[in-house]
Amino acid sequence: MKEILNFISTLILPLIIAVILLSGFFKKVPVYETFIEGAKDGLKISVKIIPYLIAIMAAVSMFRASGAIEALAEILKTPLEALKIPVDTLPLMLTRSLSGGATLGIFSDIVNANGANSYAAKLSAVIVGSSETTFYVLSVYFGAIGIKKFRHAILTGILADIIGIAAAIIICNWLLL
Repeated sequence: MKEILNFISTLILPLIIAVILLSGFFKKVPVYETFIEGAKDGLKISVKIIPYLIAIMAAVSMFRASGAIEALAEILKTPLEALKIPVDTLPLMLTRSLSGGATLGIFSDIVNANGANSYAAKLSAVIVGSSETTFYVLSVYFGAIGIKKFRHAILTGILADIIGIAAAIIICNWLLL
């Protein structure tokens, strides 16, 4: 079964490309020219969202470098332990809404410090999978199409992140402890 899945996964991307090219050929669409136009639009959008990305990266870097995460972890150590939440996961919970790269760096630190089979690593993995990089997504997607007022989207995204993190903690406590 594993060999069949490996064979299918090896062929799927070339098959998708072939289907796109053939459908473009039969519909008489200039495939290469259309591809170049799409690449130009992608480059324009990339340039347009750079200020938003720089702002998010600067905010995350300042947050981590300031020591605010460590100070907050020290303050919340007792309540976190009472809820069976490893203190190591707090920085991950705080940065998840801001940056995927920072979150993955913190996740890597948690796995290296505690081991891949530790409760902290498993909880962190579930948190990463059950929450989103809300500010990054809003800055990239909303910035790409020029939306400047997105306060309701931010509130909704943060609420979804909080619910996702709370659900991850409850489910991991139930299944893993």
